[in-house]
Amino acid sequence: MTLSLPSRLATFALVLAGALCSAVPAHAAPLKTEPASSTVSATFKEMGVTVTAPFKKYAVAIDYDAAKVQTASARVEVEVASLDLGTAEMNQEVAKKEWFNAAQFPKAIFVSSSIKPGANGTLTVTGKLSIKGKTQEISFPVTVKKNGAKTVFDGALPIKRLFFNIGEGEWKDTATVADEVAIKFHVTAQ
Repeated sequence: MTLSLPSRLATFALVLAGALCSAVPAHAAPLKTEPASSTVSATFKEMGVTVTAPFKKYAVAIDYDAAKVQTASARVEVEVASLDLGTAEMNQEVAKKEWFNAAQFPKAIFVSSSIKPGANGTLTVTGKLSIKGKTQEISFPVTVKKNGAKTVFDGALPIKRLFFNIGEGEWKDTATVADEVAIKFHVTAQ
């Protein structure tokens, strides 16, 4: 059986497309984070004293290949009621409606929209941060270091708590709790 010219061209195109697809490497799998060697915390000033409090529950998903930084992405979900301020009473207070309103808004979520190479071996990460029903686009630097087979990401997201209505009513007073908060992270992944 002889194929017509259009059939031969279609067959050739399918063979060529198959060859090209097999020659292009698949996108790298998302990195697996190591919770035991990773941290997410909030640093702020309370009555002029710097306080750093860890979040105990969070999930980090990073898709990163150093050779293709522009295709990288990140998603972080933090359970706001897991903020540990040192006492059960303070932890319960911060989960209330005036602060995080954890019953209605249990998670703070960051989703990257772009990751670009920055200065001095850093990355510039841009994305949307959603806390307590409000969303803001934010951009911040992240340092990336190799540690054997592992990749370590360090950075801080600067936010203004009042934009997200964290601390309502009498707690809007920034003389007691400063408006500026840094969400710091140290994430180890491989």
